[in-house]
Amino acid sequence: MIGLEIDDDQVVAIAVDEQGSIIARAAAAAAGDPGAAAAQALEQVRTALPTSSPHLIGIAAINPESPAVATVVAQLAPRFGGLLNTQRVILSGTAAAAAEAWIGAARGVNDVVFFAVGQHAIGGAVRDGIAVTSPRGRANSIAWLSLNPVEREDYRKTGCLEAEVAPAGIVRRLIWRIKAGDRSIVQDAVNGDLSAITMEHTFEAARNGDGVAISVVRDTAKYLGMAAANLVVVADPEMLVLGGMIASAADLFIEPVRIEISRRLPKPVMDGLKIELAVLGSDAASVGAARLAAAAVR
Repeated sequence: MIGLEIDDDQVVAIAVDEQGSIIARAAAAAAGDPGAAAAQALEQVRTALPTSSPHLIGIAAINPESPAVATVVAQLAPRFGGLLNTQRVILSGTAAAAAEAWIGAARGVNDVVFFAVGQHAIGGAVRDGIAVTSPRGRANSIAWLSLNPVEREDYRKTGCLEAEVAPAGIVRRLIWRIKAGDRSIVQDAVNGDLSAITMEHTFEAARNGDGVAISVVRDTAKYLGMAAANLVVVADPEMLVLGGMIASAADLFIEPVRIEISRRLPKPVMDGLKIELAVLGSDAASVGAARLAAAAVR
């Protein structure tokens, strides 16, 4: 089985066997010609597989409905023929949830909610061992969770949750605080050039005790916890798997997010909920796409 994730900056192809062991992985920058990059990555992983049997190819994407994704799929279809599952491009969050439930942090758990934030906010659910989808393919578009009653242009463009917790939102809040007169060691790290500030600058400053950065991280954790609580109360999972920056910067986020979730949910829900960090990282969506492609033909 082969899974392909199409992201903003790169495409990642992964070949896995029936047990979920990763046989080969290839990534290529998507800038310029993402269709060519996807074909290149797929060919690289196909060479690592036996030629005696067909290799089903599943596709996941942050935004399956985008024209860019449609163009990539159209470019791949003639080259990979019947191996490509072009009927449905799966949301990256749904694919990642399937992967974590198959071979990741939730292995063997039937009811799972996955929530992660990288460049985008993504999520997915597995119920009774089956990934939750919808006829129109938009279920689990969690970037659009509404967590703030105000109306803003960035909310309308990317969704309220993503606007607040993705890297751009974190940086924006830090810059707002600095422009309002607060002093942060991040200003020294970028020699006063606010346009050079990154999410990593914010996290490192928080680790070093910078009050402004700590405040921004706490605000971010509040949004993350609120979003996770909403997902839990809707899906009622046995396990919540947290990935992306919540896992990679767990020293900053895991406890504040846990606390926020517990503040938002009744005790019986919390008592029955396991919370784990994702283990598959950036490979999760590709692995899940492979898994779901194979399941679709069974």
